[in-house]
Amino acid sequence: MSAESRDYFIAGNRFAAPSLAPGLYVVATPIGNLRDITVRALETLAAADLILCEDTRTSARLLDHYGITGKKQAFHEHNERGKAEDIAGRIASGAAIALISDAGTPLLSDPGFPLIRALAEQNLPVFPIPGASALLSALVVAGLPTDAFAFHGFLPPKAGARANTLKKHVDSRETLIFYESPRRLADTLSAMAEILGERQAVVALELTKRFERTHRGTLGALAADFADTETKGEAVIVVAGAAEPSAPAAEDWQAALRKAMQIQPLRAAVDEVSGRFGLKRKEVYDAALALKSAG
Repeated sequence: MSAESRDYFIAGNRFAAPSLAPGLYVVATPIGNLRDITVRALETLAAADLILCEDTRTSARLLDHYGITGKKQAFHEHNERGKAEDIAGRIASGAAIALISDAGTPLLSDPGFPLIRALAEQNLPVFPIPGASALLSALVVAGLPTDAFAFHGFLPPKAGARANTLKKHVDSRETLIFYESPRRLADTLSAMAEILGERQAVVALELTKRFERTHRGTLGALAADFADTETKGEAVIVVAGAAEPSAPAAEDWQAALRKAMQIQPLRAAVDEVSGRFGLKRKEVYDAALALKSAG
């Protein structure tokens, strides 16, 4: 590769990219606005011996915008397992290879996991080049708790499988994040409202693009809003976690404890009541001792 091909351009100004150490560079790219890319990402893409692209035609728009002319190769879900061994061999021989997806951070609902596993098993270097991420962009504007969240990617397209997957998250208390295609958005929101209940949620569309918009409301309201609405581009759905269960009334569990103690040994009664009401065993045990002492 010639030295000239390792250049990149920003606003017409030419910059020479420094050389890279051998390894795989997992490079985040913009999710919409082409300016949302780091200088380090541009340096890496310009200097790489090879750029693995989910779709070379899609990636060409970004690379051409910054004057990056390095060699590109298609790397997607249909060929990634077959190419992993060859890529590992190149890196072992000293190549610096960049991995990008069509948009955002690779591996997050995008190809790359089998390759990273293969490199890890061979103790070959992998470097993250962080940047844009649709799920994090939606999360930080959603106005929902961010101290604990779980990303679940795309739900199954078929209604039955989608419902079964959602049922697994009914009791999850962390904020839930999903990706969805525009043609399934209304059906998914309707299924969420039915299974998860009237939780607060956010639908983020066209993030970082000209017509970026964020819709907030309950799942039921959002399902109604999008029932007859056509959208473009992938959506990010952010859903509030399940509410903390309310503490059982003391009179209820203590009445159950009295009844249990009439037909079971004390320890067995304590185990049954603490499990049924979700209480700490010590609290129930102390109450049982008090009831026993009172006769």
